[in-house]
Amino acid sequence: MTVTIGDITFDSVHYDAGGDVLYLHVGEARNAVDFDESPEGHALRFDAHGNLIGLTIVNAKWLLDKYGKVSITMPERVEVGPDALREALAA
Repeated sequence: MTVTIGDITFDSVHYDAGGDVLYLHVGEARNAVDFDESPEGHALRFDAHGNLIGLTIVNAKWLLDKYGKVSITMPERVEVGPDALREALAA
């Protein structure tokens, strides 16, 4: 399963339903060298070249239920609707 947000396709997807946390990663598992938090409170992980390789969305299902979308600044602001996350949140 993959999830595309903005122009990034995450090919490692894990949803923790108990905590309502969606973990997304690009490519092979590798260590991030830089970490940041988006203005919305999502965790961003970057590789040594400054490429976004990981994204953690806390309260993913709750945000979709309440607002109908998840907003993420990574660094440009994108909005993700339920269609993009439906399969990941059902897993």
